[in-house]
Amino acid sequence: MSPTDHDNDTAPAEVEARNGAHRTSSADERTFGAEVGAASARESTDSVAESTTTSADGFDHNPSGLWSGDTGTLGERTRRVLLELLKGPYVSGTQAPQLWAALVADEGLVRSRLHDLFLDLVIDRVDEFAFTRKIVTDEIDAPAAVRSERLTFLDTAMLLVLRQLLLAAPGEKRVIVDREEVYERLAIYRTGDESTFQRNLNGAWSRMSNRLRVLHKAGEDRFEISPMVKFLIDEDRVRELIAVYERIAAGEADTGEDPEIDAGAEAGVESDDGSVAATEADADTVSEEDDA
Repeated sequence: MSPTDHDNDTAPAEVEARNGAHRTSSADERTFGAEVGAASARESTDSVAESTTTSADGFDHNPSGLWSGDTGTLGERTRRVLLELLKGPYVSGTQAPQLWAALVADEGLVRSRLHDLFLDLVIDRVDEFAFTRKIVTDEIDAPAAVRSERLTFLDTAMLLVLRQLLLAAPGEKRVIVDREEVYERLAIYRTGDESTFQRNLNGAWSRMSNRLRVLHKAGEDRFEISPMVKFLIDEDRVRELIAVYERIAAGEADTGEDPEIDAGAEAGVESDDGSVAATEADADTVSEEDDA
């Protein structure tokens, strides 16, 4: 047999051996790839399992929740600021800096949760306060989601006085007033005996401080007016109510009707255009005893 014939006989065997080795290498690569894919799938599954677990009740629970079974996704401070906004009347950066910081950090999330309840978020970044109001739109008939607060005639008159005092000091960071100063401005509305009127004044003052939170103690019988008072009654209603109160103060005949009806407007924290919570002024309650 010639060298050439010997080479021809061995060449197919070498080729077959090389092909076999190539097939083995490809199989190994496929096996390795399958193992890597399986490992990645396991890691992904483990990651999902770490973020949520399904309990016997069928709900996904967040292991990092605030309590056992907590399905919420917001952080604790963000939940607290959302709750305060719903409780009302507002959240103040001055009075609650930690809540304000949480609101600023998670504004988008808070706004989204409020939209789920047909509420909008209003933020004043200059004076640092925020409040909710009913969504106002022609696209749907949004239900009312905040409670109404009924105010007496004297309550509304006091709000107007506080608003005037606040706006009379433009540029001032804090507007501090004396209780007696406010009472003196309301003396023109006194009817009946002095003791009853004084009791009604004290009741209105208490509601401004505790219920609407537009007055904050700043010393011995001194109080700071919250910038929030500007939003309780809009400009149009202010003009209409002032006109009504001026007629009453001038001693013009009182029809006994609600001055808001006469003025064709409703003063309040949540009005038709969306201020904070609906309120009503009642001219018949000027001498009404304090119900607080």
